Amino acid sequence: MYDEAPAWYEAAIDTRPERLETEVDGTIISYRCWGRVDGPAIVLVHGGAAHAGWWDHIAPLIPAEYRVVALDLSGHGDSGRREEYSLSTWASEVVAVIGHAGITSPPIVIGHSMGGWVTITTAAEYPDRVAGIVLVDSPVRESTPEERAARERTAFGPLRVYATAADALARFRTVPEQPSSLPYIIDHIARNSIGAMLGGWTWKFDPNVFGNRTPSPEVLRKVHCRVALFRAENGLVTPDIGELMYNLLGRVAPVIEIPLAGHHVMLDQPLMLVTGIRTILADWEHSSPQERAD
Repeated sequence: MYDEAPAWYEAAIDTRPERLETEVDGTIISYRCWGRVDGPAIVLVHGGAAHAGWWDHIAPLIPAEYRVVALDLSGHGDSGRREEYSLSTWASEVVAVIGHAGITSPPIVIGHSMGGWVTITTAAEYPDRVAGIVLVDSPVRESTPEERAARERTAFGPLRVYATAADALARFRTVPEQPSSLPYIIDHIARNSIGAMLGGWTWKFDPNVFGNRTPSPEVLRKVHCRVALFRAENGLVTPDIGELMYNLLGRVAPVIEIPLAGHHVMLDQPLMLVTGIRTILADWEHSSPQERAD
C-alpha cells in the first residue's frame, strides 16, 4: 500500500470494517465496526474536524474479543450536517450508535481531543450507558487548537473547493501541526478527509462544528464510571491540567503519559497508544472500581 509503511500498519488497514449508518434526530450518522458482534464493546470518538478513519489503524489492534465501533459525529466525515451542534447532541449520537450497533452491555468509550469532551458529556448525561471512558489528550481547562484556530480564523474557515483531489491532499494539515506524524498514516487520513463535489474536491467537515464547546471542568464531578486520562508528552494536557482533572475525578483516575507523542497521538505514536489502551482494558477486566473521594 505504502512503500514506507510497516507490516503491522498494512495488516491493520487491510482489516476492513463493516460500514453502517443510523438516523439521530433527523441526521444520518455513519459508523464503522470491527470484531465479534457478541463481545464487550469499545466506542472510539474522533476529534474536531476529524473523522472515524483516524482510528482505522488503531481499532484492529484492540484485542480481538472486543467489538470496536468508530463513528463520524454529525458535521464530520460521512455523517450528515446540522443547523447547530453541541456536546450534548454529539453525546446523544454516541448513545444512538451504541444501540444501533447491537451493543447490549455498556461499552468503554475512548475520545481524542474534542472527542474526549464528547466522551465526558456522554458519561455525565448517560451514566447507565457507559462502563468507562478513556480521554486521549483532552484538556478541559482550555479550548483545543482546532477551536482556537477556527475562532481566530487561521484555519477551518469557509471550505475551499480544489480542482483535483491531489490539490486538496497537498493542503492537508493537522491543527496543531505535528511534524512527527507518520507520513503513511497522514496519507490515509487525508484521503478519507476529502469528498468530490460540483466543481472539484473539498473537506468533509462542516466549519460550523467549532464554537465555544469547551466543557466546564465541573462536569468531571458528574462522571462516576471508570476513567483513565492519557496525556501526550508534547500535547495539550500539561501536568497541571492533568492534576486538575485527576482531582475533579475524585483522585481515582490514572494519568498516563505517552512518551514522545504530540497531541494527535494516533498519528505519531500509534503503537504506544494501543499499548496504553490494552493495558487499561486488561486492568479493568480483572480489577474492581475504586470509590471516589468526593
